[in-house]
Amino acid sequence: MSGEQHSDADTCDDSDATRVSDEAHATDTATGTDEDNVSEADEDHEFIVVVVDPKTPGNVGTIARAMKNFGIYDLRLVNPPPLDPDGEAYGFAGHAREDVLPNATETTLEEVVEEYHTIGTTAVSHEDSTRHIRYPFKTPVEIADSLESVKTKTALVFGREGTGLDNEELAMLDEVCCIPADGRYPVLNLGQAATILMYELRRFTVEETQLPDVERERASEAEIDVVYRFFDDLLDAIDYREHKRDKTSQMMRRLIGRAHPTEREAATLTGVLRRAAERVRDPDRFRDDD
Repeated sequence: MSGEQHSDADTCDDSDATRVSDEAHATDTATGTDEDNVSEADEDHEFIVVVVDPKTPGNVGTIARAMKNFGIYDLRLVNPPPLDPDGEAYGFAGHAREDVLPNATETTLEEVVEEYHTIGTTAVSHEDSTRHIRYPFKTPVEIADSLESVKTKTALVFGREGTGLDNEELAMLDEVCCIPADGRYPVLNLGQAATILMYELRRFTVEETQLPDVERERASEAEIDVVYRFFDDLLDAIDYREHKRDKTSQMMRRLIGRAHPTEREAATLTGVLRRAAERVRDPDRFRDDD
């Protein structure tokens, strides 16, 4: 899981989208307050990142940047290179140069093991139950799931570029994490590996992201019901075969139901269906329509 270093909304305007009918607007659309949309960071979990014997300052900066992206601010370094404020570590760190990187502290792996539940990382995971240093291992998702119900202070331990953590170091740690990758080239860049693992742990460390709470954006049932009724109206307009109509309507309901459309998507689809039915019934009305 290590290697060479590396560096660093859409909007749409549906002018033809039709707002759903008054009866749909009479039903309140489910929305949440800002407070509802914030998932609080888990206070039962404390994370630090430990980098053992890094050779390249740029990789330390890259990891610091990923830490700030995913809400981890305590960086511990074992035998680090000099980190010049004007050098590549700070250049690679982005805004983490303001807090994570300058507050990094030196430590030893022994000190970390004494104080924290430790998770080491490795790309070598093809061993079986007869070998106990790098087996059993967990993927980042499995690591996150296993910590869900455990109150713990956890250290994410990353090794040196090129060779990673050696067997003696891994033997000191509690768990081993491996990122599934192509067996022909499973060794990830050090910064990439750290970023992937911290991303999967974000449920414990990030209070609020830049993304909206998409689970709260589904259109109301009244708005979606209007889509169904305009679809049925289109079937009438094209004189769809009567014996197939019920099954076709049911298919559309299941399709839309699985899609969980937003309010805007429902309104746009309603407008398209309405316009299509009107055009079928009165083609002359739309003949000169730009």
